[in-house]
Amino acid sequence: MKIAIAGAGYVGLSMAVLLSQQNKVVAYDILQEKVDMINNKISPIDDAEIQEYLSFKELNLEATTDYKKAFENQEIVIISTPTNYDPDKNYFDTKSIESVIKSVLSVNRNVLIVIKSTIPVGYVIKARSFFETQNIIFSPEFLREGKALYDNLYPSRIIVGEQSARAKSFADLLLHSSLKKDVPVLLTNSSEAEAIKLFANTYLALRVAFFNELDSYAEIRELDTKQIIEGVCLDDRIGSHYNNPSFGYGGYCLPKDAKQLLANYSDVPQNIMSAIVSANRTRKDHIADMIIAKNPNIVGVFRLTMKAGSDNFRQSAVQGVMKRIKAKGIEVVVYEPSLTENEFYHSRVINDIEKFKQLCDVIIANRLTEELVDVVDKVYTRDLYSRD
Repeated sequence: MKIAIAGAGYVGLSMAVLLSQQNKVVAYDILQEKVDMINNKISPIDDAEIQEYLSFKELNLEATTDYKKAFENQEIVIISTPTNYDPDKNYFDTKSIESVIKSVLSVNRNVLIVIKSTIPVGYVIKARSFFETQNIIFSPEFLREGKALYDNLYPSRIIVGEQSARAKSFADLLLHSSLKKDVPVLLTNSSEAEAIKLFANTYLALRVAFFNELDSYAEIRELDTKQIIEGVCLDDRIGSHYNNPSFGYGGYCLPKDAKQLLANYSDVPQNIMSAIVSANRTRKDHIADMIIAKNPNIVGVFRLTMKAGSDNFRQSAVQGVMKRIKAKGIEVVVYEPSLTENEFYHSRVINDIEKFKQLCDVIIANRLTEELVDVVDKVYTRDLYSRD
């Protein structure tokens, strides 16, 4: 098939690589640098499988900044542009999606538009009415940062927000490009598919918040967090996954999706959804308080990224901790190799790891690594399992 992908971030690039194994794919992005890297078989994001496939697989993939070249004569256009939560509007900022839909329809009125960006519940119905086309459907993605292509090759499920032959065809398109063949496929109504994505991510945020609050209790009461978690997780109904304490949930999806779902509850009774959002703030308050109590002169932040193998630190919880510590007049410095700037939000960036370790009184690390073993007495972390 002839397919265009709008947006070459984690979702879009992994989808482009996946589908270009068996189809002709054009990746569209507004950043020339990113387009050039893709055309030179270099991944602009940190994802081992994407780089491996670009380097060694036969892919029918090209990238462009020309929307007409990207969208005309295509059978499917997949939209994977970012939708950030706007706290003033209590709604996702979906302008990038609308901009792409407008560009697509200006050159190709008959193409099927599949939205992969996360959207509010009810968005597709409104978009179909506004753009006067029924050729817009939603298919949620369930990807991890740094493992986006892997999660497309081995998907946990495939969901398409329309119960139709074309929805089944799109699901089959994803299934045939994956390496896992026993994948559950679910065709739903559009709003139900939108709700599935928001509820799934908010449940993950709930699980992170639960084990973080368990850890806060154990830390204050001077109990062994690991013993409690392992005892709790021996129950098969709970399971020993997604239970490693952290500084809070962050990244591309969980913070904004939990807030959007809460906004969708504006006229629906609830307690849990508000608690999930507020629990993340409380956890960052607690982490900051524990560090401030040590009376450090200089606090070092070891990595802004939330996960191993990821170069993303958007909405990372450690940034919230940083702000709270700096508000007390304590200097905060940052070690983050992916940064080329000398400062990050007015905090010095020190990319010499030895200088960084020597300078800091306390080093905070969301995830502990071997680089910090020699200064473990300076390190404050809640990481128990050295995994995400």
